[in-house]
Amino acid sequence: MGHVEFREPPDGITKHFTVAVFVVHAGHVALHPHRKLGLWLPPGGHIELHELPDDAARREAWEETGIGVRLVGSPGITHDEPGAPRQLLRPEGVQVEDISHDPPHQHIDLIYFAAPDESAMAGLGQGELPVIGAEAGGDEGMQWVDEAGLLTNPLTEEVRVWARLALTEVPRRTLDS
Repeated sequence: MGHVEFREPPDGITKHFTVAVFVVHAGHVALHPHRKLGLWLPPGGHIELHELPDDAARREAWEETGIGVRLVGSPGITHDEPGAPRQLLRPEGVQVEDISHDPPHQHIDLIYFAAPDESAMAGLGQGELPVIGAEAGGDEGMQWVDEAGLLTNPLTEEVRVWARLALTEVPRRTLDS
C-alpha cells in the first residue's frame, strides 16, 4: 500500500470527517443546543485520527448524552467469512457542510441512527426515557425531544427532516431485528 502524504487540498478548503447521531427512543430524539450556533443538533463531532466512523458515532453519542447506544442500520453487504474485510455500518447519509469559522472549512458529515443500548435501558419501564445529558454525565442541555419539540426548538429544516426520519425508521428497524 502506498503512503499518503500531507498536502494542501486542491480546492484550498480543509475537510474534516464528522458524525451526527440521531438517538431515538419512545417517540423522542436526543438533541441539544449547540454552544456556538444556538441551534439544536444531535450528538456528534469529529472522527479522531485512526478512529472508525462507527466507533466515533458511538463515542460521540456516549460523550454527549451520557448513555450507551447501538447503531441502527445495516452494512453494505453481509459478509463475515474468516479473513474477510470487516463490514462497517452504512451511514444513513453523507453530506458536506461549509463551516464559516475557526478557520473556514468543511465537514463531511456521516449521519447515523441509534437507539439506547441495553445498559441504558436497565431498570426502565416500557416507554420510559433514560436520563440523558448532564444528569447522566453527558452535555448540559441534552434533552429528549418529541414531535412538538421539533416545531418549537430552534432547528434547521435539515435537522428537523433527519430527526423525523429517525423517529420513523429507528422503531421500524428495531422491531424487525
